[in-house]
Amino acid sequence: MPPETLLKLSGLDAGYDGVAVVRDLEIEVAEGEVVALLGPNGAGKTTTLATIAGLLKPIDGELHYAGEAIGGMPAHRLAKRGISLVPEGRALFFGLTVREHLKLAGTRGGIAKERLFELFPELEKCYGRKAGVLSGGEQQMLAVGRGLISRPRLLLVDEMSLGLAPVIVERMLPILRTIASEYGTGVLFVEQHVALALEVADRAYVLNHGRVVLEGTAADLRERRELLRSSYLGEAAVMASAAEG
Repeated sequence: MPPETLLKLSGLDAGYDGVAVVRDLEIEVAEGEVVALLGPNGAGKTTTLATIAGLLKPIDGELHYAGEAIGGMPAHRLAKRGISLVPEGRALFFGLTVREHLKLAGTRGGIAKERLFELFPELEKCYGRKAGVLSGGEQQMLAVGRGLISRPRLLLVDEMSLGLAPVIVERMLPILRTIASEYGTGVLFVEQHVALALEVADRAYVLNHGRVVLEGTAADLRERRELLRSSYLGEAAVMASAAEG
């Protein structure tokens, strides 16, 4: 039996002050599936995640989560339904400790603290320290750990690798796969390290100028590097590259 479609965007337009940044998006994420959202800076990736999480209202189109229409539903209600966003920039409270962050985000039936420490041993070591004195890598681990501890059904991660050394990124990205496999969580993540993202993901969508210009399985996109590279230049380049290939 195939996994349930957890998230489905249909003809979604979204943006700011009525001006669409992303247009006519068709994106799906199933339970236990890891999906990468790729593309150049300014393509609309963050806008897409913010709209799914309820931080922005859709301009047009439909957004369904677990079979329920959620377009325009506020973020706090979506969080209670199991949608968790790890935002770009981490959004930590620098005056609060690691313990206080996890306590505030935790819910009954969430991931046990001990399991979280298995995934991120550094968090146990700095459990009583304030977020403001943590290293960049530790802060990102805290941001992801805070997003995970409630055991969300859908996890949205925006630029986990931002400002981190490649060795830390190589260690952290596979945790998204672990969470999807272990808890059946659907994961949609934005990532600039394309090669690493495609090692972790099942499928990927590439946005350019607010539209999906390429999609496919991660395995297929890894094999079609020229087509993937062209997708960062836009839809016309994708069509030309596909015709050549």
